[in-house]
Amino acid sequence: MGYYDRWGRPRGFGFPLFVAALVGAVIGGLVVGMLLIGRIPQQQAAPAPQLSTPSDDEILPPSERLSAEAYSIASAAKKVSPAVVKIATRQEELVFSFFFRPIIQEREGLGSGVIIDASGHILTNYHVIKNVTEIVVVLADGRQFPGSVVGVDPYTDLAVVKIEGEGLPVAELGNSDQIVIGEPVVAIGNPYGFDHTVTAGVVSALNRSISTDERDGVVLENLIQTDAPINPGNSGGALVTTDGKVVGINTAIIQGAQGIGFAIPINVARNVANEIIQYGKVKRPYLGVSEVVVVSRDIALRYGLAVDSGIYVSSVVRGSPADRAGLGRGDIIIAINGAQVATADDVRRCVLKSSIGDKMTFTVVGTNRRQRDVVVTLGEMP
Repeated sequence: MGYYDRWGRPRGFGFPLFVAALVGAVIGGLVVGMLLIGRIPQQQAAPAPQLSTPSDDEILPPSERLSAEAYSIASAAKKVSPAVVKIATRQEELVFSFFFRPIIQEREGLGSGVIIDASGHILTNYHVIKNVTEIVVVLADGRQFPGSVVGVDPYTDLAVVKIEGEGLPVAELGNSDQIVIGEPVVAIGNPYGFDHTVTAGVVSALNRSISTDERDGVVLENLIQTDAPINPGNSGGALVTTDGKVVGINTAIIQGAQGIGFAIPINVARNVANEIIQYGKVKRPYLGVSEVVVVSRDIALRYGLAVDSGIYVSSVVRGSPADRAGLGRGDIIIAINGAQVATADDVRRCVLKSSIGDKMTFTVVGTNRRQRDVVVTLGEMP
């Protein structure tokens, strides 16, 4: 299960002339994917200790960590494996038979997770528990617990599941900002149902980005790339350094490739988990631009646009911060806070670097071909 075959297609946009010729250029909901849709169930969670990033004196620097003979793949696996769990899921869906009779079908899924505190909170991938009706968590010692979803964050592909139990093993979380390319790492999970499998490799690259669902504009950024074998079922498992600290949550592979896997840095996952445990969701700034098109020179010449670079706004959400500020369909965004933008990713990154309540100045060229500034006060994602 996972993002192994989920490469979606961009949606079309509303402007009729553009629909005919530019539907392939639509970045379907790329901005709204991160800035608009919020499907996180609002749950009131009991106060829990915040997961803190270890200080520099708590973690060996790479030079010492990599040269320490006391650390090995075997010792790292022994230390972390008890806290890596198997997550078995069941999902019910309504289908129709050949004679159009409704039938309830059950599908079973399998993934992994990491116990991050003694209260029983487990970090896993959102796609592991998406739309499931039942969760069973199996520990390395054989104990089984029913799991409940505390909250999810589709835009980082993370979720927190909770179990009730005593004497739970807890993984030690590291500092993903300190890892270096070429450093040995261990992936622990349950690929294809082979419980608590350990594979090893190195950190192949840092700060990778992959698009997992273009229709919803989901782009995972700043990922750790590794050649440690990761397979379906590893999703939600731990990526561990040789000193036995979790530095990533394994999340995706490139289908058909060999030795190209990705993990979400634990510093990102820790912050997401803290917000989910506290609020039941991750609070994010919200703009409300739902569909955009990247303007190129060819597009500008073909349709007589006033500029040959920028982001064409195809639609905005009624009542959203963008709508209230006067940013609307037909506007072409050419700069944000004085900095030029040329892709939808530029807009998304600018918004995500801001905070709820911040004012952002969008320089746009309108349908009247005149340039103006639109000041938008960012809201909270619904």
